[in-house]
Amino acid sequence: MTPPTKRLSQPEFIALIAMNFAMVAFSIDSMLPALPEIAEALTPDAPNRAQLVLTSFVFGMGVGTLFTGPLSDTFGRKTVIGAGALLYLIGAALAGRAETLEGMLAGRVLQGLGVAGPRVVAIAIVRDLYEGRPMARIMSYAMMVFTLVPALAPLLGSFIIDAFGWRAVFYSFLLFCCLVIGWLMIRQPETLPPERRRSFAPAALIEATRVCFSHRVFVLSTAMQVLAFGMLFGCLSSVQQIFETSFGRAETFELWFALIALISGSASVINAQLVVRLGMQRMITIGFGMQVAFSAMVLLLALFGAVPFGLYIVWTTSLFFMAGLVIGNLNALAMEPVGDIAGLAASVLGAVATVLGAMIAAPIGLAFDGTPLPLAMATATLSAIGLFTVFRGLR
Repeated sequence: MTPPTKRLSQPEFIALIAMNFAMVAFSIDSMLPALPEIAEALTPDAPNRAQLVLTSFVFGMGVGTLFTGPLSDTFGRKTVIGAGALLYLIGAALAGRAETLEGMLAGRVLQGLGVAGPRVVAIAIVRDLYEGRPMARIMSYAMMVFTLVPALAPLLGSFIIDAFGWRAVFYSFLLFCCLVIGWLMIRQPETLPPERRRSFAPAALIEATRVCFSHRVFVLSTAMQVLAFGMLFGCLSSVQQIFETSFGRAETFELWFALIALISGSASVINAQLVVRLGMQRMITIGFGMQVAFSAMVLLLALFGAVPFGLYIVWTTSLFFMAGLVIGNLNALAMEPVGDIAGLAASVLGAVATVLGAMIAAPIGLAFDGTPLPLAMATATLSAIGLFTVFRGLR
């Protein structure tokens, strides 16, 4: 087959990049309806441990993220995406056949390692073609899918579980991956020609990493992304149990979660329209500031009374809304001074933010006590630190 050479139209390019990001969201959110059955089947004595099916995937993705960018700088973007997709397929198949929680977690880690290819290298492809505020605009539209996919993934996951059992969710990952990566391989030209590639030498990688962390904006943007991912993954880890245990609404969880995702998905559209006029720093400030207000309100009610279900829905929506305002802009800010090593920079940024975000989220989820209190306490603290960092550190 002749490799594609014609540059994609911007709508198709945005859709393709968004679907690469969506592999992450689909791999996490379609699992949410399966957690009670996984807990009953594999860890009945400690049901909170079923949440590790989510955080183990995120952890593997973070570790894989550290390597996929540098490899794409050496071997090209599409080659590394294809290799990562193959690893993802193997991990999904192993997790779907696992008979123990430990075996499933191993498969999920492998699946996460593989998905790092499409997730990270897609950012490098965007940076190959765009920079600055135009890149932030592209990333905002792409990140919209990251928040919209949860609207459909739990519903689709519940349909699959009802029809074929919870293990069938893992096999849906195989189909989704093949469709997305096939589209990319057929339609997207390679964006890193051989003459721009860097040798895969440890000394060069260490020096490039040093260059990344020599930029103050890169360091601060990465740190704030850790906070944002910690809140987002912590919410995802606890949300199904909060619906079931705190509010007794397990039977309508997928519908409420779809509503949350659809509303919060507008954040990326709003950001894409405003970021060119207001700037990335102001949008980040709005995102963290909004979350400080909502989380503090929920925390006070959880400490001294009860959190109404309606407020919990608004608060959870605000968490996803914050992600739409913050994550794409932080990516663009961090990548702006390191365009000549975009693959490595995307890897360092993604690895640190994802691994540390997962490490923050895991104890938040395991601390679930039947109420939203642990999550509210964590998000109020993390968002306050993020807002402080914007005001005192980011320029």
